[in-house]
Parts: sequence; structure tokens; C-alpha cells
Amino acid sequence: MLSSEHRILRETVRDFVKREVEPQAAEFDREEKFNLPLFRKLGPLGLLGITVSDEYGGAGMDPFAAVLVHEELSASDPGFALAYLAHSMLCVNNISVNASPAQKARWLPKLCSGEWVGAMAMSEPHVGTDVMGMKTASVRDGKNYHLTGRKMWITNGTVDEERTPADLVLVYARTSGGAAGERSRISTFIVERGMPGFAVGQKIQDKAGMRASNTAELVFDRCLVPEANRVGQEGDSMLHMMRNLELERLTLAAMSLGIARRCLEVMLQYSGERVAFGQPLRDFGQIQRYIGDSYAEFRAIRSYIYDTARKLDLTKEGNRLDSDGVKLVASTTAKNIADRAIQVLGGYGYVGEYRVERLWRDAKLLEIGGGTIEAHQKNITRDLARNPGAIEAE
Repeated sequence: MLSSEHRILRETVRDFVKREVEPQAAEFDREEKFNLPLFRKLGPLGLLGITVSDEYGGAGMDPFAAVLVHEELSASDPGFALAYLAHSMLCVNNISVNASPAQKARWLPKLCSGEWVGAMAMSEPHVGTDVMGMKTASVRDGKNYHLTGRKMWITNGTVDEERTPADLVLVYARTSGGAAGERSRISTFIVERGMPGFAVGQKIQDKAGMRASNTAELVFDRCLVPEANRVGQEGDSMLHMMRNLELERLTLAAMSLGIARRCLEVMLQYSGERVAFGQPLRDFGQIQRYIGDSYAEFRAIRSYIYDTARKLDLTKEGNRLDSDGVKLVASTTAKNIADRAIQVLGGYGYVGEYRVERLWRDAKLLEIGGGTIEAHQKNITRDLARNPGAIEAE
């Protein structure tokens, strides 16, 4: 059951989605563009700093609130929701949890208001799941660092078609003195637009889905970063990553939930309106199977996601088992439900009018981004081997 605060939040976001997000979703997907003016409108609603203390301009809400926002946005425009997630979860929440009070005061108000757009840069051209193999390096030079390397697949890496970088990017890099893959030597830096040596290499085009979010390659060519822009101590990045990955995977699962819900709604409505052989489609057994299975699976993943959200503590790591679990099951469930929706709609499902083909394309990324389903399977197996009692945990 939702609290009154969560119910008001859901109604607020749902109304915003109906008025502002839904009318533009197909156009920005088709054009492969990020709707920056629409994104900025999330600021006054308190959504861009949903988990950040009001001391720094945020809404001060919990992981369950973050889940509700991602579910509602994704039920209409998953690409736009992904840009929101990259900003509010990967960047803003990360700073909120891991940065110093002075750093929070310096950057969070602009990020929470929508004045600035944030991103996080971890993956590289030849490094995905194996994040500890990253090659981007930082070399200390007095009170500064020089960052050199490339980051790839960075959501919000560019905010327009002119390769304008995000205002602020949270960058993970090896610290001078540690070998590639040495866990203790990965450090976290805040790179701001305009810093010498920081540029967008390219905007990634022709994506299968999530086309309403911009994806970019970022280039660091001896990028000059002040020591004051390092988050925590040298070598703290593993802690930063683990604290934030759990919320990231939970909200990615919430995006899958939104996709699944919308596809279920569309196939139910269409199957009642479309008549074949003198009766509505939903009177046929095979269509009933698609709808019935989809409903049961949707309710199952919603229960798992909501339960995990209520238990998650933003200030601690250690809930990887279920944050991986919800993303593992929800991402594939959403893809399957979207596929069934296309099957129920037939030719109409294969074109853009009923939206399910776009949701189907968007759903696939959620089996890859933020951790592949294979990585989740590996993590879950390892965690259960260490703690078999977790199977029966309440």
C-alpha cells in the first residue's frame, strides 16, 4: 500500500507524463533527440534530486519514491526516463551519498534545479562489465590531476546535436601508481564542462532503442581536474560504485515495470476492440494466454521491485542480491510482455501507432545496460553461495 506521500508523488508524475511526456515521445524517438527543455521541467517538481536532502535542493525522498518516478516516466517514454535516471541516480544520488558537504553545496543545487545536466562515465570502448579493467588514467600534478582516456556509451554525455557536453560528469579513472585492474586504485572525479582537455568524441547514432536519450563517447586528453573535484580519497571508487549500483539497478528494474504495464494495458484494450471471426480477440484462448501470463508476471515483478525498494538503504551497500535479482527478472519480463503485445496487435503492433514497437525496442537495453543479465546471474549465484540462508530471508 502506498503512503499518502507516495500516492501524491505518483499522481503528480502521472499527470505530468500525460500532459508533457506522452505528446512528444514518438517524435523525439524518431528524431533521436533528447528533449532538454522538457527535462528541465522536472526540476521544479523536485524530481531531479528525488533522493537528495532538501538542504541541497532535493526532495529528500526514499528509494521507493525513485521507483515510482521511473515506472511512470518509462510507461510513456523509456528513452526520456533513461536520461532522467542517468542524471538523478547515476550522478546526483552518487554525489549526494559519496561527496563531501562542500562538494554537495557546490554542485547539487544546480543539478537538482535542472540548471545543470549530469552524467556518470564508467564504461569504455573495450571495457563494459569488466569495469576494473578500465584504462582511463589520472596522473597527479601538484594540486591537480590530468585525466587521459575515453569513456563510451555515456547517457547524457552530450545534451544536443552540437556535441555540447553534460555540465558535470562523474568520472571513474585509475589513479597513477596502480596497475590496470588493481581495485584499490580506481578514483572518482567530477569533471565540468569547459575544463581543458574534456570533449565529446561523438554522439552515438542509430541505436535500436532508447533513442530519446543521448549516448556519447567522451574524450579526456590530459584533462585538467583540480584536487577539490576528487570525490573521497584515492581508491574509493569501488565503494562509490557499490553504493550506487544497487539503486541504479533497482530503478532500471522500475523502468522495465513501466514498460510492462503499458504494454499490458495496450494489448488488453486492443484485444477488446478488435473483432475477428465475429468476436473480440480476447475471447480466443491464445490471446487469453498472452494477457493472463503477462498480468501474472507484471504483478510478480511489481511486488519484488516494491519490496526491494522499501528495504534499500541509500547510505549502505550490501543489498546486491535483490537489486540484481529485480533487474534480472524485470528486464526480461518487460521484453517478453512487449513482444506479446506486438503479437496480439499483429501488423498494428509492428508500427508506431500503438507504441508497443517502441517499448519493445527500448526494453532490450535493460538486459544490457547497468549490468548484463549474465552479470546478474553470476552475482546472484556467488552471493547465494556465500549466504545460502538468503533464500529464505523475509
